[in-house]
Amino acid sequence: MAQHYDQPILDVAQYAFHYEIDTSDEVVWERARMALLDSLGCAVETAVTNAECWKLLNPVVPGMVVPNGVRIPGTPIQLDPVEGAFALGVLIRYLDHNDALGGAEWGHPSDNLAAILAVLDWLSRRSASGEYIHTGPALTMRTLLTALVKAYEIQGCYQMQNAFNAYGIDHVVLVKLASAAVVSWLLGLTEAQAMATISHVWMDGQPSRMYRSRESTLPRKGWAAGDAARRAVQLALYVQAGQPGAPRALTAKPWGFWERTFEDGFKLPRPFGTWTIQNMLFKTMPVEGHGVSAVEAALLQRRRLLDQGLDPNNDIHRINLRTTAAADLIINKTGPLHNAADRDHCIQYGVALAFVKGRRPEAADFSDHSPWATCEVLASLRDKITIIPDPDLTRDYVDLEKKSIGAGVTVTVRDGSILPEILVEYPVGHVRNPQTKAEVYAKFWKNMTRMFSEAEIIHILDLVRDDNLPIRDFVSLLARPETHTKL
Repeated sequence: MAQHYDQPILDVAQYAFHYEIDTSDEVVWERARMALLDSLGCAVETAVTNAECWKLLNPVVPGMVVPNGVRIPGTPIQLDPVEGAFALGVLIRYLDHNDALGGAEWGHPSDNLAAILAVLDWLSRRSASGEYIHTGPALTMRTLLTALVKAYEIQGCYQMQNAFNAYGIDHVVLVKLASAAVVSWLLGLTEAQAMATISHVWMDGQPSRMYRSRESTLPRKGWAAGDAARRAVQLALYVQAGQPGAPRALTAKPWGFWERTFEDGFKLPRPFGTWTIQNMLFKTMPVEGHGVSAVEAALLQRRRLLDQGLDPNNDIHRINLRTTAAADLIINKTGPLHNAADRDHCIQYGVALAFVKGRRPEAADFSDHSPWATCEVLASLRDKITIIPDPDLTRDYVDLEKKSIGAGVTVTVRDGSILPEILVEYPVGHVRNPQTKAEVYAKFWKNMTRMFSEAEIIHILDLVRDDNLPIRDFVSLLARPETHTKL
């Protein structure tokens, strides 16, 4: 029956099971290692700094013990692979600091690590205990990196030209899709079973993106990807247990996903390969990705103000912010901001914060308890910002050859003089910025020192280059006793 599945389902499964990544392409493997380390660093940062997140991590049933369960990095928690994928997904995503990718749909392919690492660790521990005979790919570092590259590519290719947001669907549907495909491969399912799993993804009711909208931004945006990773693992396990799929989940009349929801079908910019892992935006500050360039430009303008003997807190009359249509749609917010999720998805808050603070924003700056959340100077400056969606910046943003994330900041001071626009198209973290690699490793180091010794961090950096390293050994190094994780 495999040949009767809708072509997009077939194509994703074939890529997940059969595409061979060039073993000599060190650019791809290095980017995959960077993505892995960056995501793990984000998880540790969340575990150390965010008490709110901890309320979501523990077993649903208090006191439940899972023999050979998934160890959650940065914590003493051990869970089954379904809840483990959720918990790790929450840690990676909660502070909006993990890598990102733009397109017709914005998203965070690093969210897929939650499902990948949870399943690999669980399988590795069960295999080592002798209770399970694994028939899938080797449970090693090279398999982890391979699965990560493929999950990035599936999600990334779908993001480029398919605006799920236009249908009110949140982008985490693509986390569910990509994770379901690669988890099926990791579990040792057949290709037909992988297609059945993918068909269940499209039969699910997909999450509304309401919790990311201007007036309703909620903390749920921080756990939505973990929820999608959890569901991907759950669906794959259901199919492994014998559940069949629906070959026409997309095209069946009248209830297929295309028929009822996505009437134009899917468009892909290229065949699946390794493009996405090589074109990610690594976020060097916990700001919604469309706002990173604006914050960077604001910091440069602040330096100009100081060089001219002006006070950023008192001498600014107006700020014009030229940016993309995507930024205008997603993070242009006026009026009250009700929670941390609301603030980190407000471009005016991020820009005003940069002018007032004088440094890159940190996750704590968006908290209800932050002095910036109630700072009258910041609030006043925020009201002086005018957002101007620009067609040229928008065109370059969706151009696959440019993939810029442009933002230009112009400042008018109180005496009427104007500081000319500073335009940032490729902020630190973008593949085209020469500082990116060094900054990503510096960010990883900073995050890991919150919980790990220098010797431990060096050891972790060495181990990600050991292709034959059993995943359970790697994850065991990342788990922490409870004494390390008290907030």
